[in-house]
Amino acid sequence: MAMGAATLRLTARPSALILRAIGGPRHVAGKLRRLAATAALYAAPSEIPRRLERLRARGYVDEAPTRAQLVFGGLDMVRWVIEPAARDYYQHKGISFRLHTFLRVLDDPVSMIDPTGFLSARDTIIGHLMQVVHLNPIYDLQLLECFDDGLDELERQVESMIAGVHPRHSTIAAIVEDAGYHARLLDYVVRFKADRGARPPVRQEQSLRADPVFAAAERTFATLPGFLRYCVRLPSSPAALARRLITLKQFPMEWAEPRQE
Repeated sequence: MAMGAATLRLTARPSALILRAIGGPRHVAGKLRRLAATAALYAAPSEIPRRLERLRARGYVDEAPTRAQLVFGGLDMVRWVIEPAARDYYQHKGISFRLHTFLRVLDDPVSMIDPTGFLSARDTIIGHLMQVVHLNPIYDLQLLECFDDGLDELERQVESMIAGVHPRHSTIAAIVEDAGYHARLLDYVVRFKADRGARPPVRQEQSLRADPVFAAAERTFATLPGFLRYCVRLPSSPAALARRLITLKQFPMEWAEPRQE
């Protein structure tokens, strides 16, 4: 599809998009399998430490956070970066944020219940990357390195998405509003595999970046190492974490990652 082409997401009626996002019996079965896989990972206490250890070997982890710190760090990432950036972006695009969120849930409910990705199966992370025009995809590519074939499989699936033969092509097409997104994502995956320092395709339509607090939060949560460094600074007590979530209303600037020159 050409860079300037109108996508189904921008041209179809909401009712048609909803039906498309739900998909047929094969798609629904896939959603149920991903839900079951995620439930199994939630029940496995060794899964997060195993992934953190693999990421430590890749150089992404200095100090491992606890499971509770990961959960509450993920909630902070959602409330201070993911949710406000998405609202800002879709308002700029003239797209209903509520409808877009509903379509994402219909296409893959699992990707909405695990914002950190640490308890998501490999293909759930890949599907999420293909489903959402990311503010910055580097976090997810770094996370996929906890799987031996994570990046290779991502490249293969994005290629099949572009070719129109991916099993989820029809449901994802009901959500992605940017016709050039998958081509940019594929280009970045290839460059990232060759050079982990390759420049990511950062989403540009973000008026929020004029706010220094949002810019600092985005800088902190954009990468996996930055997110993990944030998490280990959180309280270790679940009660203290819950109090902080309720009482702290703004990203703590003193915890911001330094600017990259």
